Formats: sequence, structure tokens, C-alpha cells
Amino acid sequence: MIDKKVAIVTGGARGIGNSIAQQLAKEGYAIAIFDVIPPENVKENLDLFNDYNVPFIYIQGNLADSNDRQRLVKDVIERFGRIDVLVNNAGVSPKVRKDILEMEEESFDFVIGINLKGTLFLTQLVAREMIRLVNSDVDIQPIIINISSMSAYTSSTSRGEYCISKAGISMITKLFADRLAEYGIYVYEIRPGIIMTDMTSVVKEKYDKLIDEGVTLIKRWGYPQDIANAVSVLCSGKLSYSTGEVINVDGGFHIRRL
Repeated sequence: MIDKKVAIVTGGARGIGNSIAQQLAKEGYAIAIFDVIPPENVKENLDLFNDYNVPFIYIQGNLADSNDRQRLVKDVIERFGRIDVLVNNAGVSPKVRKDILEMEEESFDFVIGINLKGTLFLTQLVAREMIRLVNSDVDIQPIIINISSMSAYTSSTSRGEYCISKAGISMITKLFADRLAEYGIYVYEIRPGIIMTDMTSVVKEKYDKLIDEGVTLIKRWGYPQDIANAVSVLCSGKLSYSTGEVINVDGGFHIRRL
């Protein structure tokens, strides 16, 4: 077992996940990135980890695939011997946005399979390992962080499957916070707002206009580093009397105004 803390970041090849993984690497964590993207396609992003002088592995796999989830946990335990942090960041949008009255089952299954089912059952696998480590008297303070979205509570009728999946992530947070507290394993949820990523690039003009009109109290786009900073705080151990908390990183979008 290595003497560094170990973090798994799903969907860590680019965007928010990559910023989270880099932030934790800067703080001395050994990093395991799990992503469906072939590593040669994100070589520039992965090469950045050479600068942090921490153990690093990239495991390619599909979060929706049970065998890939099991392989991820097995590989991390074999390589590092421990899992201190799980950041459930991986997620997809519908391949084609369609009105809720036209949404197809294939699209629903695709989004739910990755965003919700995959996240649920990976968390289950990792939680079992964390409990085993806690019970074996390893000096460890495990943390699970779920990256959801303002779409967990905001209606977008052209991508209903995505909203449903993120609402489900909120319940996953509650359930695991409830179940794991007795082991000293804390679970948190971060709800990003309008974040500049590949996923939002296709609707940049729309969100530029909304931000300018005041849809957020802080009139700017959010950036992946904003989310990474929130993860850093949650992993610091300074919130040891909190679990199940929801952290909104959305420029104040969640505040209802008259």
C-alpha cells in the first residue's frame, strides 16, 4: 500500500474531470483517471500529470459497463492498495437534444446508463472497498464526491433524460451519505452551473446572452477550475461534521429572486 492518498476521478480525461484530477495531483494525491476516451486522443492532457511527481494511472473503460467498473476498482487496489477519494464526474448529454414529447428510449437508456446507473454501481463497489479499509484499521478518511448539475432541479425540456439523471445523482448522494456515515465515510454533492466545457460549447451563444441578462448573480461563465477548487475544499478534511451536503458552484443561479 502506498503512503499517499489515492483519488479516482471518472471522466477525468478532459474538462471538469481533468481539472479536478490536476488539482488533487497538485495536492499530492496519487491519481487514477477512468474515462472512455482512448489515451492517445488526450495525450496532451495526460502528459500534464508528469509535472506533479505523483503516481498516476489512466484506465480506459465505459462507466455503463459492469466489467469495466469492476476492472477499475481491481486495478486501483492492485496498484495502490487504497482508495481515499472517489469523484464521480463522468457524464454525458443526449446525443441529440429532443423535446420531452419526442425523447426516445435509446437516448434515455444511454444517458441513464452512464450518468446514473454507472455512477450508482461504481459508488457501491468503491464504498465496499472503503469500508474494508476502514475496518482494517488503515489510517484513512474516505470521501465520495458526486458532480451533479443545476439540471438536478432545473427543467430543460429538450434534454429531459439528462435532468432526470442528475436529479438521481442527488438521491445517490443522500443514500450513500446515510449508509456510510457509521464508517466515517463522508459523501458530498457539487452542483455546477454554467461551466465552460466541450459539453456547453454547442450552446455558448445562448448562455452568453443569458449571463449578460443576469441569469446568474455573478455575471461570468464558470470554469472547470471553479469545480476543482470546491473538490479541494471538500477533500481537505475541514468539513468533518458535514455529510450529504450540496455545494452549489453556479454563480448564484440557485437563488430564487423576485
